[in-house]
This record gives sequence, C-alpha cells and structure tokens, in this order.
Amino acid sequence: MRTTIGILSALIALVVVNAFAADGATTGPNGEKPTPARSVVLTPREEQQIKDGKYTAALVWHEMSEYTNAVNSGAEDEFKRLGITVVAQTDAGFDASRQKSDVETVLAKKPSIILSLPVDPASAATVYDPARQAGVKLGFVDNSPAGYVHDKDYVTIVSDDLFQMGNKAGIAMAEALGKKGEVGYIFHDADFYVTNQRDGAFKRTIEQDYPDMKIVAEAGMADPARSEEIAQAMITQHPDLDGIYVTWAEPALSVLSTLRAAGNSHTKIVTLDLNEPAALDMVKGGNVAALIADEAYDIGVTLARATAASLIGKNAAPFIVVDSLAVTKDTVKDGWKRSLNKDVPATIAAAIK
Repeated sequence: MRTTIGILSALIALVVVNAFAADGATTGPNGEKPTPARSVVLTPREEQQIKDGKYTAALVWHEMSEYTNAVNSGAEDEFKRLGITVVAQTDAGFDASRQKSDVETVLAKKPSIILSLPVDPASAATVYDPARQAGVKLGFVDNSPAGYVHDKDYVTIVSDDLFQMGNKAGIAMAEALGKKGEVGYIFHDADFYVTNQRDGAFKRTIEQDYPDMKIVAEAGMADPARSEEIAQAMITQHPDLDGIYVTWAEPALSVLSTLRAAGNSHTKIVTLDLNEPAALDMVKGGNVAALIADEAYDIGVTLARATAASLIGKNAAPFIVVDSLAVTKDTVKDGWKRSLNKDVPATIAAAIK
C-alpha cells in the first residue's frame, strides 16, 4: 500500500474528498479531473522522433512491492519500446531523506526523464528541485510535490480511477452477499486522497445502491499495525456480520486471521489491491470474496509514454487514471495478468487446479 501523509497534502485531500462526495467522481490530489489512460497515444512519427532523440530515464521509487514492481515493469517495457534507455533504478524504502539522496545520485547520470512516487508530497519539492532545475522531465505516480505546477514543474500524475475502485468493491460485496446483509466498514482514518476516495466510494455504493444492505459497524484505521486490534473489536461486538470491507489488502489479512481464530467461515471480506495470502484464501473458498485491483502495469506504461511525449513538446493531461477490476476466485488468473502483467504465484495456481 502506498500512502504518504504530509500536512499540506492532508489539507488538499480534505478539500478533494468533499468535492468527490458532491459529484461521485474521482479527482486528483489538487482537484484535477481524471483523463483516461487510453487517451495517451503516440503517432508512428512521434514515436520515431522519440527514438531519434536517444533519451534516457531513471526510476526513483518510494519502495519496491508487488505494486511497484508492476509499475516499474510497465515503465521499463514502454521506454524500451520507445528507444529510451533506463540508466538507474532506486528504492527509497519509504524514507524521504533517502529519496532525496536517490534523486541526487541519479542526476549524475544526466537522465532526460525521472519517474517517481513522492514519499512525502508536503516536503517533496526539495527532493525534486535539483532535477527540475536541471531540465529533467518529471512524471509522478499518485501525487505531486506540494507547490509544483502541472506543465511547468512536472509532466503529469498517473493513478487509479479511485471512485471506480471503491464502487467495484461495493458491487463485489453485494454480489458476495446476495445483495442483502449487515456489513462492517474499516476505512483509512487519515486525510489521504487515494484511500479517502476509494473508501468513500464503497460506502456510497452500499448506502445508495443496495437498500437491503446496511453498514452496521465502522472503524477507522490510522496505523496499519493496529489492524488486528481493530478487527478483533469489530468482530467481538458484531459476530454475525455478513461482510467486512477493509481499506487495503495488508490489514485485511488481520481481519482474515481474526475470523479464522474465531472459527468464523461466514463473514466475507472485500478489500483493495492484490495480495498472495488473501488471494490464496479466496481461491480455496475462504472468507475473502474479492480483491479490487488497479491496472498497475498500465500505470507504468502510461506514465512512461506521457513523459516521453513531453520530450518532443507534446503536453499531457494533469491527472491520468487507469481502469480497475474485481478479481474473484473465477477470474484470479486473468485478473493477476491484467493488473500486474504476470502469472499468478505458484501457490495460487496450484490451489486452482
């Protein structure tokens, strides 16, 4: 899960969430309207211009995870297709100071492009200013540094269609429960626009579209380390819940563990992002009913393409979004491939057979 919270980005997120609640649509970290990733295209002539430029790129990531690996893979493949050489790849271990050092290090290789996800948007301007001042084209995943201006300081932001992800989670929960029953809702209790919009869309979908379903228990989770404690309290107070929504997959494992410890095979879990243990439980017919995933590989492809296009003077929309999909027991193989551009882990493949 890639969540980073700075004071300024928290204030921005609060405004954005209110806007989202009003119109039920995804917005970017600064209130930007979304543009579909499929609209980012290059003509054969433009592709040749890019290839002729013999450009280079550096990938300066916040951390490496299943998600980041997929984004990274998409970016590498698109850069290779466009004749752009990747000269560096770094992992900040979710440390803003380390990310600043990473940017300084890769600048010695004089990349034409840097792709990155800021660890702390509130303080990230100091991280990327040396690259910006050197004329490097900057493309971001999920967020941009506070104070940075689109088309002046960076090329674009590419992220999930956040409302779509939360909405699909609500639909998946309804389908798992036969469109009736009592639901628990564990949301991310912090002002971060990505999780806030996804969580809000799930709640809105259940409350507006499924009259025979009711959210009877709510719990905010600010610290993922407390997810097991939160899960235990909810299940103790509401042992007959038909389903529980969890804001992302890692804390969902704590809910799963708590249900198993209680001998509860009835309560269904729906969460966001792909996760091997959760998917394994799902294919074995356990508590996990669905995992909602974004097209992470396509985030990398789209960001690489948009920033490459900027090298030949082609502007990109400020906030570009990829599609999402509901991954279930029946669709896990296709879903894994579509989201991460790789086959399911061997444990899951074996369980399907």
